[in-house]
Amino acid sequence: MLLTSRGRRIGGRIALGLVSTAVLGVTGFAWTQLSRLDGAIVTADVIAPSARVPDGPAGEPLKVSRNILLVGIDSRTDSNGNPLPQHVLDALHAGSDDDGGDTTDTMIVVHIPAGGAKATAISIPRDSYVDIADGFGKHKINSAYSRGKNTAMTTLRAQGLSGPQLEVKANEAAAKLTIQTIEQFTGLSINHYAAVNLAGFSALSEAVGGVEVCLNAPVQDKFSGAAFPAGKQLLSGPRALAFVRQRHGLPSDLDRIARQQAFLSSMAKTVLDAGTFTDPRRLSALVGAIQGSVVLDRGWDVVGFAQQLRGMSSGALKFQTIPVQSLSLPTPSDGDAVKVDPAEVKAFVKTALTSTSAAAVGEPTGGTGIKPVAATSPVGAPSPSKSSAPPAMAGCVN
Repeated sequence: MLLTSRGRRIGGRIALGLVSTAVLGVTGFAWTQLSRLDGAIVTADVIAPSARVPDGPAGEPLKVSRNILLVGIDSRTDSNGNPLPQHVLDALHAGSDDDGGDTTDTMIVVHIPAGGAKATAISIPRDSYVDIADGFGKHKINSAYSRGKNTAMTTLRAQGLSGPQLEVKANEAAAKLTIQTIEQFTGLSINHYAAVNLAGFSALSEAVGGVEVCLNAPVQDKFSGAAFPAGKQLLSGPRALAFVRQRHGLPSDLDRIARQQAFLSSMAKTVLDAGTFTDPRRLSALVGAIQGSVVLDRGWDVVGFAQQLRGMSSGALKFQTIPVQSLSLPTPSDGDAVKVDPAEVKAFVKTALTSTSAAAVGEPTGGTGIKPVAATSPVGAPSPSKSSAPPAMAGCVN
C-alpha cells in the first residue's frame, strides 16, 4: 500500500549548502563576500557531461531549470580529506575517526524551475532498498556512497595514492555512484551536487546565528547528544547536529527526515528573511563556513547561480518526501530496510516536479503542471490534520 499524507512544508540538514550558496543576492557587500568562494571552495568532478546545464547571464533569471542533489555525509574527515581532530568528534558526539561509515545520512533532490523564484525539495529515506548503480545489487540507498568509495580505495591505493589525496579522490568516486543510483531510482538527471560533512553542518548552523526549531515533546538521547525540552528553541553547532542526527527514541526514520526538513525550512527563513546579507559579521562567517565544509561539483558557478535566484523567498520552498510502502522490509544482508516501489517513486517525482514550462535536463516533459504536497507516514498511522495538534504545538516535530 502506498503511504502518503498531507505534506509538510518543513525541510533538512544539508540543504544548508544550497541555502548558504544559492540564495545570496541583495547587496553589493553580499557579492563581495561571495567572490571569496571562487578560489577557496572544494570542488569535485562528479557530474556527467550530459547532465551539465549552461550558465545563463549573470543577474538574469534562470533560463534552464535544474536538479541539485544535496547530501549530508557521515564522514570523519574534512572537505580536503584531512581527519577531523578527536576533540571535534567528541564535541559532535561522532565517536572516533574509525566509527564513520561514510554513508549519506541525508539525501535531498532540490528542483529549481526556470525563473529561479521557487524550489521543490524531495527527501529520500536513507534506508530505501534500491538497486545500487554499476552492478552492486540491491541495498540501502545510503550505502551507495560507501560502496563506491571502498571500491575506489582499492584501485587508488594500487596507483600509489595515500592520505588526503586518496580520501578526496575516493570521495569523488563515491559521489558519482550516489548520483548514478539516485538518477536511476528517481528518473531525474542530477545537474549539480553539494555535500556537507558533520563538522561542516555544525559550523554552518553557527554562522547564521542559530536556527529555531520546535519539538512536540522533550528528548534525551545519549548516542547523538540530543537533549532538548519540548517547544521552541534556538539551536546551533553540535546541538543543531544532534537535533538532525538523532535516531534512537524516534517513532521511525521518517521522523528524522521531518526534523531535517523542519531545520531546513527554519534555516531558509533565517538566511532569506532575517537580514543575513546586510549583516557584515554574519555574512562573512557564513561564507567562511561554506569554504571549509561544503563540496560542490566542479564547474558550478555558485556566484552566478546565486545572482539568478534573487527573487527566491523562504515561502517559495516546498518540501516533500517520496512515498514508501513499508518501514520494516527484511533483507538478506542489510537488516530491516524501507520498502519502496521505483515505479511509484518515478511517477511521484514526475507529478511533483514536471511542468510544461520548466523541466530540468533529463526530466520527462509534458506533465500536468500540478505540484501535490505529499509525505510519508508510519504504517497504520492516521493522516495528520491541521486540528490534530494543540495550537501551541502547531508546526512542531517529534
